[in-house]
Amino acid sequence: MGLELFNKVILVDDDAEMRAAISRWLELSGYDVVVFSDAASALEELNVDFPGVVVSDVRMPRMDGMEFLSCLKTLDADIPMILVSAHGDVQMAVDAIRAGAYDFIEKPFDPERLLEIVQRSIEKRRLIIENRELRKQLAGPEAIERRLIGNSSAISRLRDEILDVADTDAPVLICGETGTGKEVVARCLHEFGNRHQGRYVAVNCGAVPENMFESELFGHERGAFTGADKRRIGRFEYARGGVLFLDEIGTMPLSMQVKVLRVLQEREVVRIGSNEPQAIDIRLISATNKNLREGCADGTFREDLYYRINVIEIFVPPLRERGEDILFLFDYFSSQAARNYSRPEVSLPGADIGLLMSHDWPGNVRELKNLAERYVLSSLPTERRLSSIMNQGRVETSASSSLQTLMRHHERMLLEQALAACRGDVQQMMTMLDLPRRTLNEKLQKHHLERKKYL
Repeated sequence: MGLELFNKVILVDDDAEMRAAISRWLELSGYDVVVFSDAASALEELNVDFPGVVVSDVRMPRMDGMEFLSCLKTLDADIPMILVSAHGDVQMAVDAIRAGAYDFIEKPFDPERLLEIVQRSIEKRRLIIENRELRKQLAGPEAIERRLIGNSSAISRLRDEILDVADTDAPVLICGETGTGKEVVARCLHEFGNRHQGRYVAVNCGAVPENMFESELFGHERGAFTGADKRRIGRFEYARGGVLFLDEIGTMPLSMQVKVLRVLQEREVVRIGSNEPQAIDIRLISATNKNLREGCADGTFREDLYYRINVIEIFVPPLRERGEDILFLFDYFSSQAARNYSRPEVSLPGADIGLLMSHDWPGNVRELKNLAERYVLSSLPTERRLSSIMNQGRVETSASSSLQTLMRHHERMLLEQALAACRGDVQQMMTMLDLPRRTLNEKLQKHHLERKKYL
């Protein structure tokens, strides 16, 4: 579905003058507006593929805005609804957001503010529809999208890079932070390459004791050393015809680096205790979360080995550079966890989107997956669940914590919740928290919270 189609607005209001005024503002801004005087008629025009948003009054005869919202959530929980009321108060706004409204705006309002909210909600709907299309693609067993999930330009480039080089035998060095999915990339290079029928053999160099490295990689003959009671085929030899993946190669001892270099140059390996070389036929894929160029400079990694393993370099982007993928990945992992743990699927409240999007994800995709699993397993109410889980790791809240620390932690949590619920809108936050602007700004600065991350 093309981006140009995401401009639909269904407007519901029993006040004819208000309908005319709002529709005129929206149409002048390029939106395709369909107006209704009652909610029941509007529902007949809505379906799960609706490429837009709903703007509705709250106080209407027969079916009011809150009832309309409930019916809409039954039809498609992801269609954004913006509720408008001349009789609003803080509690009504909170109730609307908890019930699943995208936002709440009180009459009279600045037309620019409504347009800004509609624009954001349209963008959210576009991402949801695109994510659904991607999910359909994931149903294909051979699609690389099943392995590397996301719509962002960064992950699309990564998939293209993998497919460009998968059919070659050139050594690949995969670089990226911990938790970004470097082994997933390695498996994709194998599965979509010309060696996919061969073995995929993985070695975590950081987990192999130094005195076992040579035997692990090259193998040994029976009786080669104490405890060698039978012949063992090493990983280089075992991967013949397939792929050998050396994870965390930057942790490999220098004494082993020179031996690995020789094996790669000669394309043969000699088992410990043997004089007979064994030919190897592998594609080498390595991965590191370290800067190996710096390792070459400080003498912890051999420069000649670096150039041998780094014919092709693939960089796996951190999650903070894949903002478009965060919501979809959370939804994907939470659905997966619900199936694995036999728990019901739980939708993420709209007010919590800001919490996910503003987090910097130091643990990357691995951290997000862990969070999604904890979210599914939590017994807290959904409106408190995400903020509670995300705050557990920030401040120690044991009995030994000082009252001042606990109060500071609680204040920050309330500010984050307000930022998310109000989408960073200062006026709404001032009303919700009953704070003057200056005090609110001071508290945001004290806790290093930036409004722009929640807009």
